[in-house]
Amino acid sequence: MSAHPPVHEVSNLSKAILDEVSKAIVGKRQVLEKILTTFLAGGHVLLEDYPGLAKTLIANSFAQVLGMTFKRIQFTPDLLPGDITGGYVFNRANNTFVLRQGPVFAHIVLADEINRASPRTQAALLEAMQEYQVTLEGETLKLPEPFLVVATQNPIEYEGTFPLPEAQLDRFLIKLAVGYPSPEEEQEILRRRRDRKQDAIPLQAVTNAEGFLHMREIIEEVYVDPDLERYIVELVHRTRVHRQVAVGASPRGALALLKLGRAYAAMQGRAYVLPDDIKTFARVALQHRIILQPDLWTTP
Repeated sequence: MSAHPPVHEVSNLSKAILDEVSKAIVGKRQVLEKILTTFLAGGHVLLEDYPGLAKTLIANSFAQVLGMTFKRIQFTPDLLPGDITGGYVFNRANNTFVLRQGPVFAHIVLADEINRASPRTQAALLEAMQEYQVTLEGETLKLPEPFLVVATQNPIEYEGTFPLPEAQLDRFLIKLAVGYPSPEEEQEILRRRRDRKQDAIPLQAVTNAEGFLHMREIIEEVYVDPDLERYIVELVHRTRVHRQVAVGASPRGALALLKLGRAYAAMQGRAYVLPDDIKTFARVALQHRIILQPDLWTTP
């Protein structure tokens, strides 16, 4: 085995991917970087932010640039599990049942406003996220590789919604907010639209599913010092013993930091992880895995 995996491949390709996606998304380089890191680390993303902040555009743009299939599921209270997974339908022509695959059978799936659907329907998607497979009528069907979910939820509308339970939030590698653009960035959005003369933003594919999986293989060779592993474990352990925390992060939180740290190091062109790589992702990887003490919500 070579002393250094070819991380420059990951670094160069990541930069090309981010440059292309940035043609559609103005001024959100750090957010895009964190999302790509999560994809490379093999995880799913939860975006919690207000409407109109390009959450759908981000997911669609990544699918185009990564050369992967993309499906969007609009979650509503009447959405059923079968609307996500698909099912068998009767074909009158030859009197047989034919499998009709649901929108979950895509490389990148956007689960829009996931907290609007019933817990049963949410669970259908979350099972797919965890197992990377769907069971229909006793038959187990593998999902495409890679399989990545970008879920969104609106933080201002709680009426008629079903918030994700903590155990299900834990399935997301990171939770992010996109945030509003600055006035300069917003003007740049208008200028680009004016120059483009159309709403659609044409983007070029930089890689494909096979190339992306190869990037993941390289990341698996990135070195993590045992002291740094201890640092990750200690960080997560502190969330469990802090007096203001009711429930701390699970071991899944520590694994998330390990995976994200390795992917981010490779994106920076390094074959080893630094403490700063872990710090970069500590908040977005742990914030949704922690429950604060109830009295903290009422203190001014």
